[in-house]
Amino acid sequence: MYNFAPMRIAVDTGGTFTDCVFVRDGRLEILKVPSTPRNPAEAIGNALQRILVRARYIVPPRKNSHTLDLTCGTTVGTNALLERRGGRVALVTTAGFEDVLEIGRQARPRLYDFFVDRPAPLVPRERRFGLRERIAANARPLLRPSRAELARIVRLVEKSTAQSVAVCLLFSFANPAHEQALARALRRRGIHFVSVSHEILPEFREYERTATTVVNAYLAPMMTRYLDEIAREAASSTSSSKSAPRPQVRIMQSSGGIVSAAVASREPVRTILSGPAGGILGAQYVAGLAGFPRIISFDMGGTSTDVALVEGDLRTTSESQVADLPVAVPMLDIHTVGAGGGSIARFDRAGALRVGPESAGADPGPICYGRGELPTVTDAHLVLGRIAPEGFLGGEFLLDERRALDFMRRASAPMRSLERFSQGILDVANAVMEKAIRVISIERGYDPRDYTLVAFGGAGGLHACDLAAALEMPRVLIPRFPGALSALGILRADVVRDFSQTVRWPVDSLRRAHARLAHVFTSLERRGTHEMRAEGFSSSQIYAQRLLDLRYVGQAFELTVPGPPRMVRGPASGDFVAAFHRAHERRYGYSDPRRPVEIVTVRARISGRTPKPALPRSRPSGANARAAISGTCRAIFSGRAVETPIYDRAKLRASNRFRGPAIIMEYSATSVLPPGWLARVDSHESLVLSREGK
Repeated sequence: MYNFAPMRIAVDTGGTFTDCVFVRDGRLEILKVPSTPRNPAEAIGNALQRILVRARYIVPPRKNSHTLDLTCGTTVGTNALLERRGGRVALVTTAGFEDVLEIGRQARPRLYDFFVDRPAPLVPRERRFGLRERIAANARPLLRPSRAELARIVRLVEKSTAQSVAVCLLFSFANPAHEQALARALRRRGIHFVSVSHEILPEFREYERTATTVVNAYLAPMMTRYLDEIAREAASSTSSSKSAPRPQVRIMQSSGGIVSAAVASREPVRTILSGPAGGILGAQYVAGLAGFPRIISFDMGGTSTDVALVEGDLRTTSESQVADLPVAVPMLDIHTVGAGGGSIARFDRAGALRVGPESAGADPGPICYGRGELPTVTDAHLVLGRIAPEGFLGGEFLLDERRALDFMRRASAPMRSLERFSQGILDVANAVMEKAIRVISIERGYDPRDYTLVAFGGAGGLHACDLAAALEMPRVLIPRFPGALSALGILRADVVRDFSQTVRWPVDSLRRAHARLAHVFTSLERRGTHEMRAEGFSSSQIYAQRLLDLRYVGQAFELTVPGPPRMVRGPASGDFVAAFHRAHERRYGYSDPRRPVEIVTVRARISGRTPKPALPRSRPSGANARAAISGTCRAIFSGRAVETPIYDRAKLRASNRFRGPAIIMEYSATSVLPPGWLARVDSHESLVLSREGK
């Protein structure tokens, strides 16, 4: 039977594999294909063709219907910043403030290092121009730019041959009139990529606002090309007819919501942590099904590891740094380290073993993939018997064990033992990832012993038990489809737009100013609702979340707490102030309810609800877990070779239980259950791992 219904597909592009989740006949299915780093859209096109053939899908007969709803998580923005290969940008600021981008903040990354190298600004001095204009702090125009002055700036920008322009004028978040005038002049001259700070980040702090707007301009040309290529791949996959409707393409944001490709092209700065954000949504969903509301997500892929702490609603931050650059748009609070299955091991000049952050990626990949020649974490697991040579993807992706042993033996010479070298690689990688988890938990006042470690990604299940033991965490949860959980999170994400406005109002005057606050919230929500309706959402599908950035008067930075649901009066204001005191106590170890508090920024998060595919619930089975054993191998644990059963996860059933040691193989990932650990399969077929006697 052919499928005429519109299809929903989510894609997460990683450094080694591109993961896809889609719904066919009411069931979730997954597909993994090798990534194509030189052109990530090519891997997406390859995946779409295979999915549509598998689903026997053809174009719906109605011309007004979408043939395909495609949502993507991407690392294009992150990689462009890390590798400094974005567009050629010009920056226009208020005259006299051209060097804000380079001066930055007085805080130094290493306080006592007089020779620290700061990264070069994305816009060099010769492409930074000052517009003669001025807005006062109270939003009153002091000097309006003349037509001649606007024309002068346009000529300078054209002469610079910049591909993209960032505009960030002083106090434009309070009064954007001068930025609007300059943006109109630039766009009239055919300059398409114009990023304007009052549209990207209408908030105070000149340096962060300028840097964020520049990052947006830097990424815009590349992201637009990438999204156009995805749209072409999607269109060619669904139909060769020029009259066929174009597929709908959306992109995951760093904040945990999705936006249309058109918005992502205008505001690519919001997509920098696109893929990892999907992983957090997926981890929160599967942990909720298992009854674990307090989790630490652990997403280990081929190139990097992303960790986050989730307790209740997802938390965003506006104080992120990516590639040593401040990015002040809302992002999920994710900590990333360069440790993944493809991380390269080496000995430094002092003879110490190092792992990462360099990665073999998809090309050439680990040694056992057949082309790489440098030892990686994946090769170490293969040597220690933690991964079967049959490899991944249901046997489609075989591993070259003999080649891995040969090259690993050569590289292990300084340690004189292949097994010790391989175990050393895993120990170093574990230390890097353990430190990352400590950063988002212990260093912020959270005890990891109170949380469940949700492990996913292609390599997460290989390291999860070791990390949980080191941090004394009570259990590990490994969901169904661990190698594609980020794509599942993307598929379940809502369309979200974040809006903000700096106000700086003392809380003690809110009884008189509550009407102003309500007006700001209403204005932001009206803009968001208009955009959601343009996306096709009805009023019943649109909902708003109100947030406030608060701080003690005199502090330099804020904490975000839930805002009042309606008018700010009486106990409503006390609720968010009390929430601020509690948040301050947890984050910094103290609070002072007697100290005056001020509202710095008003935020509104507008969401359009999308259909949520669900993991099915399974009934307990009387089958024994032994029925899922497909073979045995000799795996090395704590220096000892142990005969270890290999479980086919597809044959495990709800209520199955078994002891370690065990290797659990499945299409998208491999998991390791060390000696002294127990595993059970819950009603949604997630693996719940815990130590014996705990």
